This record gives sequence, C-alpha cells and structure tokens, in this order.
Amino acid sequence: MTDPFGFLTTPREPVPARPSRERLGDWNEVYAGQALLPLVSRQAGRCMDCGVPFCHGGCPLGNLIPEWNVYAAHGDWRAASERLHATNNFPEFTGRLCPAPCEDACVLALTAAPVTIKNVEQAIADEAWARGHIRAHPPERRTGRSVAVVGSGPAGLAAAQQLTRAGHAVTVFERADRIGGLLRYGIPAFKLEKRHLDRRIAQMQEEGTRFCPGVEVGSGLDVTGMRNEYDAVIVAVGATEPRELAVPGRTLKGVHHAMEYLTEANRVAEGDRARPFVTAEGSQVVIIGGGDTGTDCLGTALRQGATSVVHVDINPVRGTTRQESEPWPLVHPKIHRVSHAHEEAGFRDGADPRVFSAAAVRFEPDADGHVEAVCLAEVEPGDRAPRPGTEQTLPAQLVLLALGFRGPRHGTRLTEGLGLVPDARGNFDRTADFAARASDRVSQRGAPSPEGVFVAGDAGRGQSLVVWALAEGRSAAAAADRYLMGFSELPAPIRATDGPLA
Repeated sequence: MTDPFGFLTTPREPVPARPSRERLGDWNEVYAGQALLPLVSRQAGRCMDCGVPFCHGGCPLGNLIPEWNVYAAHGDWRAASERLHATNNFPEFTGRLCPAPCEDACVLALTAAPVTIKNVEQAIADEAWARGHIRAHPPERRTGRSVAVVGSGPAGLAAAQQLTRAGHAVTVFERADRIGGLLRYGIPAFKLEKRHLDRRIAQMQEEGTRFCPGVEVGSGLDVTGMRNEYDAVIVAVGATEPRELAVPGRTLKGVHHAMEYLTEANRVAEGDRARPFVTAEGSQVVIIGGGDTGTDCLGTALRQGATSVVHVDINPVRGTTRQESEPWPLVHPKIHRVSHAHEEAGFRDGADPRVFSAAAVRFEPDADGHVEAVCLAEVEPGDRAPRPGTEQTLPAQLVLLALGFRGPRHGTRLTEGLGLVPDARGNFDRTADFAARASDRVSQRGAPSPEGVFVAGDAGRGQSLVVWALAEGRSAAAAADRYLMGFSELPAPIRATDGPLA
C-alpha cells in the first residue's frame, strides 16, 4: 500500500478526454495524446490494497489490481506491466474498451468514488509499450501438437497466444480479410486505434502464431481436412447473428443493422475505399438500441456529418446511484451513464440525443421505397408493449438497428462438420470445461463427434464484454492444453458456466 490515507486525501480524477470539438474533427482515440502521467500515478495511490479486494471478483480475468496499482503509484512501470500481463494478454484493449466492472466492485465504491482502475490499466500497458517492456515470448520447447483457432476476435487471439506460448503449433483462421474480428471491424477507431491491434498481431507472429485471414472454415477450408490436420480446434467465431426488429417497413432501403454500418466505416479508416457504402453524411439518423453498439453508431454518425441523430432506448432513464436490488459489489449496476458519444452529441446539438422508454413501431417509406420516417411509441414499464396514443414520428433517411446479437450462426458447414449443436439460449453447447457437446440426436445419425473441439467467447457465452472474451479465451486454451497433454499449467480464470457477480 502506498499511502494509507490516499483515498481520503486524493479525490477521484479520471483522465480527461480531448475536447468534443476536437474529437468530432477526426477519428483518433478519445484520449489520444492526453497526458496520463503523473495523474494516473496519483490515482493509483488511492488504492487501499484491501484485505479482500473485491475488484478481483468484479473482473473475470482476476486481474491483480492492487498489486499493479502499487507499482504504478511508485512509477515502477516494468513491474506493473509484469503483474498486469500475468492475467491479461491485451490490457491496452481492455483499458480502452472494457466498461470497468472492477470499478463498480471497488471497496471505495461503498461510500466514495472508486479508483480509476481503467485509466491505470491503460497507462501501464501504454507505458510498457513505450518503454520497450513488452516483447515476444516464444516457447522454450515445442510439444509437437497443433491447434486450429477459428475466429480472431479477442477470445480467439487470447486462446492462440496462450497455446502458442505453451509450445503448440497454432494457426488462426479468419474469414474477414484482416485479423481482429470485432476489434478490427466492429469497434470504431475513436475507441481503439488499429495500431494497437496490429502491434499485438506482430508480437504473436514473432512468437510463432500463424494467421490465415480471408479463409472461411467450411467454405474456403474443408472442415474434415482441418480436423485431420490439427489435434484440437477452438471455435471463437463470436455471436454474429443480429437481433431483428419485426415491424412494418423493416425491409425499406436505408434501414441497416449496426454492424453493416460500423464495418463500412472501419473499412474506410483502413483505406479500403474513399467513401462507405452506408454513410450518415447529410442524413437525419435514428439509432434504435441503447447499448454500446448504439453509442458506437452515434459517435460514427456525428463524425460522418449527420444533420441530426436520435438515439432510441427502450429502457427508462436510470438513476445515478445503485438501487436496493443492486447491492454492492454487484458488477456494473444499471445506472445512468453518459458515453463520450453522448457528450459529443450534446456539444454539437445542445442536448442529449437519447429518447428513453420508447420503441419503433414502424418505418415509413418515401415514393422510392427508401425510409423517410420512424414512428416511435412510449412503452409500458413492465412488458415494454407500445402504449396506444403515444406515437410520434421522427424524420429519418438512415435507421441503424443496434439491438444486440442472438448468438452464433447455426446450420453452417462449420457447425455441421464439427458436430456443434445449440444450447437452450442458442449458443454453441459446451461443457464447463469449454469442450463442445454433441446431442444424442446428432450422435445417433452418425455426425462427427466434437471431441477435441472447444468453444470460446461469445459463441458459447452469448453477447458479452471484451474482458469476458479474454477470460474465455484463456480458459479455453487451458482446457485444450489439458486435452492435448493430459495436464496444463495455463491459467483458467473462469469456467464456461461462470457469470458476473450477482
């Protein structure tokens, strides 16, 4: 512990974002160029090094938060990086993208403002890169075993790095033309500049991981051939099937799923084309869905030059404190939060862009079959049913559906070739040790056995946070290593059946 009175003498002070006016003029990260030191060191000194650090339980990775807070407070960035990387393969990702459930579980959150854990994490990772503390760690010996990882999102990358370092020959297959999954094409550059991703991929290649972008297993690569070539398979394809909105006018031109829109914007940022096929430029935009994907769409639309943006949230306005039904240290309580995109919209337009307790009931067309308006209605608090007589119409030339994801795709050559079956929630069924499970019905008709197949990330858990994806990847790697070698020294921070504190 650095200062036993630090939490009393030093107020919480998050790293300030760049001014909204500046952010709206570029695609750089919200915090790009902002001075993290010595502010972060002072904030790390607020950590009490609790006897029972509940921040450990708030983080599925089990990050050793009090330990690296002490090192950060003293400016020992090498030691801080070592403790941070002991549980997290890619802390610069989580330090930028994770909503920090660890902060909600901080003991200080009982009566005061929690430690700025997320800022400290990002600062440690960035300082480690800047000071040359992060290097490749190729294995000292090779096992002679091989593993195929299908999908290169955070879960797939974490699993691949762990297994490579354990000595296995690992190949990552990605159906997109670049490695990274949602980190590459789903997350806007103003939240994660892709240089951070490219840097990690280069590190993994130096360690021996082989990457094969542009290869869809089951189409570009035969599943049976892959099973014969590799001793184990990890499926980390994510939850890519979007939730639909079955209302009149859904098929009108100008109504798109959020990922179609965000992927296009990221492809422009990657230099693939000068202009996206789907753009908010000069349009009145309505975003339906109040989660992180919706705010990503909001920040993107503002930067593309939308004339107006309305963000529709079916949930009511939350309070600013925990409810009695959400006792500490419940992870990430449902309170009113303002994202950087909401700040930018408020700066530009003078008001919060959100409409709460509302749902779209229909989309109205113009003469050419393009959407020109969205009809909203207030919803009942309990069943969220539209309330008669409360309809209002908003003009819109672009509608973005950010309603979340139902789960992974089923009925493909990949799922059939590996014997993957859905569980009750529509995800790939698996055991507590991340091994894929076959149903009796599948086994009886002679379909392939999923032995040696492991499921990691959103494909098995369902839509979740990046920190859970990394924990899943690390745990699935430990399970695959144990299957291949009979034992494993790789850490397994969670089981497939674990969930957030509740």
